Amino acid sequence: MKTVDRTEHAIEPLPAQRTGHRRDLAAAGAGVALVAAAVLVGRAIESADHTLVVHWPPLLATWYPHTGTGTWAAPAVAAAVIGYGPVLAERLRWRSLLLAGYATALAWVFSLALIDGWERGIAERLTTKHEYLRVIGRFDDIGAALRGFNEHILIGPPGNWPAHVAGHPPASTLTFVLLDRIGLGGGAWAGVWCIVTGASAAVAVLIAVRTLAGERIARRAAPFVVLAPVAVWAGTSADGYFAAVAAWSVALLALAATRTVRSPAAAALGAGLLYGLTCYLSYGLTLIALPLAAVLVLTRTARPLPLFVLGALVTPVAFTLAGFNWWEAYHLLVDRYYQGAGGIRPYSYWVWANLACTAIAVGPATLAGLRRTAAGVPGTVRTLRAGTTAPPQRLILLVSAALLALLAADLSGMSKAETERIWQPFMLWLIPAAALLPAPGRRGWLAAQAVVALAVNHLLWTGW
Repeated sequence: MKTVDRTEHAIEPLPAQRTGHRRDLAAAGAGVALVAAAVLVGRAIESADHTLVVHWPPLLATWYPHTGTGTWAAPAVAAAVIGYGPVLAERLRWRSLLLAGYATALAWVFSLALIDGWERGIAERLTTKHEYLRVIGRFDDIGAALRGFNEHILIGPPGNWPAHVAGHPPASTLTFVLLDRIGLGGGAWAGVWCIVTGASAAVAVLIAVRTLAGERIARRAAPFVVLAPVAVWAGTSADGYFAAVAAWSVALLALAATRTVRSPAAAALGAGLLYGLTCYLSYGLTLIALPLAAVLVLTRTARPLPLFVLGALVTPVAFTLAGFNWWEAYHLLVDRYYQGAGGIRPYSYWVWANLACTAIAVGPATLAGLRRTAAGVPGTVRTLRAGTTAPPQRLILLVSAALLALLAADLSGMSKAETERIWQPFMLWLIPAAALLPAPGRRGWLAAQAVVALAVNHLLWTGW
């Protein structure tokens, strides 16, 4: 077993101060070009045959320049992170940094959502005809609802589920049913739940990066993680909540595998419990297994696996005993997907336009970091075989695993459009790649991240 040396905060190698700056800018520029191509080609396809089923391709959005309460708050949060984030990330004590990171991520998501106003930006998002709260009354008898859940996935039979309920295993809907049962019913509480839990994903990512790649890398990543453009969609859907559950699974497994937590056994069990829940929140998030596997590869141990597997079985066993068949539901979902927009959206466009959505959501700094990640993969593979990986190389492996998961989701054809929302759990692990960028340009890259998020939220009305 290989443990992480905490002394590396002072000695770990970091990117050369100026080497590769032009290539970083070129990578960001390539992302801009990809987005521009997706917009132009998408508009042409949509004008010709209306098969994309989005109003502002490649995003599920409508052109709608507007302002709101968050118009003053969001730039203030961004300015604070740009101005003070890098310095505070270096100077704060680790626990204080995590607390500050969570508070900042929370403020960033809330302020962006409030650009659309409290009602339209938060309280009404999960009450539309496609969303989970539309079926709360049908879960008065939870056992009966679970036993009959699969009967209502396909379009056609009376009482078929709304799109998001049909498109996810029932743990997602049950979350809001249980909130309603404890007196936190309605769209406002549901929206606040998703934002408050979703913002914690930033903390989970930083803990995992510190555990696997060292504290200095995590500190360099912190401002980028909390100011990511993907926060636009974390405040408008339940996928931010799903992303947080998945992120904490990875973080707990990292702590268990490195034995850098008081009870590694409890961490391993918790990681498994959360992964099992993740799979019953969204079918596609089974792919989080790739970042989880990267944790075990990096730490060179399988010691947490028995307790992890035990924990991962809890949710599947509970739902199976309650009468819900995950595999049957997934196959029915595939049919439902092709009954709806998935059946007419062209794979030939979305297989690359999805990546344009990702480029917008992760921002130019992440694209530049991914350029450095790709350049470092061959060396990482060689050192991994020799067992001598440096902290940046450990980060490269973790980011690469998340990128593979995202590409697998893309190639599957089950994520045609709306990936700026759906792929949040994968995107979170790409953003720390920005830690590989040289220190002198960090504020500029952070400003670019903020500009993307503010432009999207002020110029477009985002879906879901």
